[in-house]
Amino acid sequence: MGQSPKPFPVRPSKNEILAAAGISIPNVIASGLKVLFCGINPGLYSGATGLHFARPGNRFWPTLYRAGFTDRPLSPFEGRKLLESGYGLTNLVERASARADELSDDELVEGMRRLEEKVRCYGPRFIGVLGINAYRVAFASRRAMLGRQAQMLDSAVLWVLPNPSGLNAHYQPDDLARCYVELRRAAEK
Repeated sequence: MGQSPKPFPVRPSKNEILAAAGISIPNVIASGLKVLFCGINPGLYSGATGLHFARPGNRFWPTLYRAGFTDRPLSPFEGRKLLESGYGLTNLVERASARADELSDDELVEGMRRLEEKVRCYGPRFIGVLGINAYRVAFASRRAMLGRQAQMLDSAVLWVLPNPSGLNAHYQPDDLARCYVELRRAAEK
């Protein structure tokens, strides 16, 4: 399936990872994106490295490749390359934590408001929210299902995708890719 992503030159230590609690990482964003992928919040590994979906074993980067968003597997170090293809990265909640379930409902709702400001500022066509439970809370849509949502966020179409974290064992790599490819096809129209 092509090249493997480049490995991390230096992995953060256990202490550096633990010290990353509360740290935010920069958005990978530009005007007029086809899709702005929106994670729940950075994990501690991402906080320690300053990179989106940085923990080894996170399935985000392989899923993007398998779904056709990238022509080869990218590493977290190459996240800015997504902009060249019209894709970006952000998070609902900016602070890093060990687990997404450490976030309060209020933080998720406030994150939705900040996401709406980003949509107004940058105008992405689609927002791919990576996590159904966080979406349901943030967007007050308790019955939301995966896929395209009837609800819009300003001018952007909302699309809910499974969280690619390895903690989400409900979705195997092929399942993740199938869900993500639906968004890619819609964004290419």
